[in-house]
Amino acid sequence: MKVVIADTSPLNYLILVDAVGVLRRLYGRVIIPDIVFRELTSEEAPKRVAGWAAMRPEWIEVQSAPLSEDPSLQGLDAGEHAAILLADRQKEVLLLMDDASGRMEAAKRGIPTIGTLGVLRAASLQGFIALPTILARLRATNFRVSKHLVDELVAEYEQRTKAGGPTLGS
Repeated sequence: MKVVIADTSPLNYLILVDAVGVLRRLYGRVIIPDIVFRELTSEEAPKRVAGWAAMRPEWIEVQSAPLSEDPSLQGLDAGEHAAILLADRQKEVLLLMDDASGRMEAAKRGIPTIGTLGVLRAASLQGFIALPTILARLRATNFRVSKHLVDELVAEYEQRTKAGGPTLGS
């Protein structure tokens, strides 16, 4: 079974759009580095995110990340740095991360990644969420995504549902 490790950004946005529960449905258990937990509960975090993290569900496991002076990780923030180091120690892993430079570093290390949009698309393919509704909520946050990509995802969802694919609750 794959180990799933999450950086701060995907958790933050999935909480804000009321879709964080899809992580449990898709992956079962999610590991977050201790620094990610601190970022989620910091004073700078949205109140909704900090409240969720303070009462985190049992399927979210906090682990200490190893220390490293690896120069290839120096341009990343602390959460991304720690998530990559934790993921690097696993055999079968999936890293949840939005940051492009973090995802590039993970790819160099052979660590597969998925971002917030990928998680939402996967949840939609399983019939766990109505993708257009969740994407509208996501666009109302400070998440940066092109309108073109959102339109493509919504079109794919609509085509799939017209063809009798999974819809919410199916």
